[in-house]
Amino acid sequence: MKLSLALLLGTINISSSLAADPKPDAAIKTKSIDARVFLDNKIKADPPLAADCLAEGRKWLDKNAAEAAAARKADPQFSRESGWEFERKYEIRSVVADRYVSILRNDYMNTHGAHPNSNVNTILWDKAGNKRISIRPFFAETADNGATMKAMVKAIIASLRDEKKKRDAGDTATDEWFKGVAPSLLKIGAVTLAPSTEAGKSSGLTFHYPPYAVGPYAESQYVAFVPWEALKPYLAAEGARIFGGVRPKGEADEP
Repeated sequence: MKLSLALLLGTINISSSLAADPKPDAAIKTKSIDARVFLDNKIKADPPLAADCLAEGRKWLDKNAAEAAAARKADPQFSRESGWEFERKYEIRSVVADRYVSILRNDYMNTHGAHPNSNVNTILWDKAGNKRISIRPFFAETADNGATMKAMVKAIIASLRDEKKKRDAGDTATDEWFKGVAPSLLKIGAVTLAPSTEAGKSSGLTFHYPPYAVGPYAESQYVAFVPWEALKPYLAAEGARIFGGVRPKGEADEP
């Protein structure tokens, strides 16, 4: 029996689409929740890094599964809807000096509220010690309200104002929306080392903010870029070693 060309092409397209669907690296699916964790291939090629991300991802799955089950038990209306949907993706953003790996951790959450929510966080991984670190080793001092952190905040807010101008969102480029960006490593925002035109170097820092952090939900996520030259007076020896070059053209369009 011969298949028509249209049917044959449709079958091929469906098969290709199914084959392209990635398989989660960890998942929980119950009546209450469908939750998945994905690691990109570059992360999976580094066993210690993959194990670290996966351990964290599984804790996140377990926590949300427990909360979904409790919500289902507490609310008789819950069972009339499909369960909650959660998804977490770990993706490498940059590798600097063949040692420092910046990872974006993007979350999607749908608990049947007014709208789904999303979140973004980052991981800075030191391949030399197979551990997570902060940006502290790159700067001579990082004290709360110190000169380095104040300079970072100033540069971040300038970048955010530029981004809001590009989006015609100047009405929310206010101190009220930026008050959460504080001169403290724990409060300044999720940070990554930005790629550079110079091999093995970083062109500066990118700070990633989820919806609501520096603007209303409708404005979605924001990324603030701080070129390394703006922080040059505050660099430690390791910072001077890894920073250089400029941000690649078009990189600003990436997350």
